[in-house]
Amino acid sequence: MKRIVIKVGSHVLTEEGSIALERLGALVDLIAELIRRGKEVILVSSGAVAAGYTQLPLDRTRVADKQALAAIGQPYLLKLYQTRFAHYGILSAQMLLSADDFDSRRRTEHARNAVETLLAHRVVPIVNENDVVATEELVFGDNDRLSAHVAWYFDADILVILSDIDGYYDRDPRRHADASVRKVVRSIAPEELAAECTPNGTFATGGIVTKLQAAHFLMERGRSMFLASGFDLRDARSFLLEGTHRGGTLFVGEGKDG
Repeated sequence: MKRIVIKVGSHVLTEEGSIALERLGALVDLIAELIRRGKEVILVSSGAVAAGYTQLPLDRTRVADKQALAAIGQPYLLKLYQTRFAHYGILSAQMLLSADDFDSRRRTEHARNAVETLLAHRVVPIVNENDVVATEELVFGDNDRLSAHVAWYFDADILVILSDIDGYYDRDPRRHADASVRKVVRSIAPEELAAECTPNGTFATGGIVTKLQAAHFLMERGRSMFLASGFDLRDARSFLLEGTHRGGTLFVGEGKDG
């Protein structure tokens, strides 16, 4: 793996109405270690609305308020990342994208050129949906599917989603005590992709279904996705730094090894 897209969710980055600085720091530590080992990393980070709410607690049920919170939270969240990356002498840059950017060949190419330039200079692109104008994303969407598009269009080898969900279980672990994580998944049934989204957390917009949809998007194109806990990065570190699959779920694209 040379180029890696890492996506982190809002629930991982927030705790009791505040930014979870310890978890954010642990994520940056992991990315810095990957870069030190010669990897290229693109970070897709949720959390702009949640970060804005820590500064101005507006009514999150109103789309206009969510857009305002995103406008406040995006630079605040980026500053937190920049400060932590600076400990390692690493620069980070913000890229705000929307679905329209991937529907336009010209805009996709412009974004790809920017990413290539940033990565060539060891800068970490931090991608988020442009929440201030992307109202559909604020109401229905998520960054899981955005991260899959980023991984595909920016030619990453793998997408890693760090979430409050530590893997893809063979049954709902909230209802079945004997549920176990599926370590390797090579196909996803249509009914699994069409199930109702069940996000966790106040600011979350996805759930396991959007993660399956992201995995399916990449698997159909021969790419892979790894889903692991963002609260405890031991499984992610083991997989990415040691090449050992201890926990989490690897979704394997056609033509890829398990």
